[in-house]
Amino acid sequence: MSFHEVRLPARLAFGSTGGVERRTEVVTLGSGFERRSSPWAMGRRRYLIGANLRSLADMAELTAFFEARRGRLYGFRFRDFADFVSCAPGGTPGSGDQVLEQGEGTRTVFGLIKRYGDVERPISKPVEGSVRVAIDGVELPVDAFAVDATTGQVTLETAPAEGAEVTAGFLFDTPVRFDADRLEVTLESFDAGRMAAVPLIEVRI
Repeated sequence: MSFHEVRLPARLAFGSTGGVERRTEVVTLGSGFERRSSPWAMGRRRYLIGANLRSLADMAELTAFFEARRGRLYGFRFRDFADFVSCAPGGTPGSGDQVLEQGEGTRTVFGLIKRYGDVERPISKPVEGSVRVAIDGVELPVDAFAVDATTGQVTLETAPAEGAEVTAGFLFDTPVRFDADRLEVTLESFDAGRMAAVPLIEVRI
């Protein structure tokens, strides 16, 4: 996949709007009953950024970032300030936040996930240096595991015993791309302007 491991500067996203979308197929039968199904195992995030930018310098920076990504061609990291921690919003991530899986006695590699009820969302873009890991509630020292910040895979130095619970806490980014190949800027004065909202869409990694 074409992806750049760079995060959109936070100030360029202030005032952004966004949320989760699902895809549900609804068939209404002749009896009036419905059959509903979804081809998606999990939701997909969408965002609108840039509408609150007024500084020409900020708009120039967003334009440069857009150009460097070649519009929709390359994905990048985005900090969703409504959902970027493994714990509750406003909290500090702890090593017991999310249950990854149980040990099997030989396995050493585990993928980061975040649960929303019974939905498990793979976390592929953890923030480097933020991941904490525990086994059966005992936090591991940082030199006892390695984290691939580009995939979200955690490799433990020693395989957990069979049935041991592997948990983790972390900060993370959402992998996105621009969902348009065009930016629109209106010049309102010599040092101020207005930018039309720029759409972003989550990409699967």
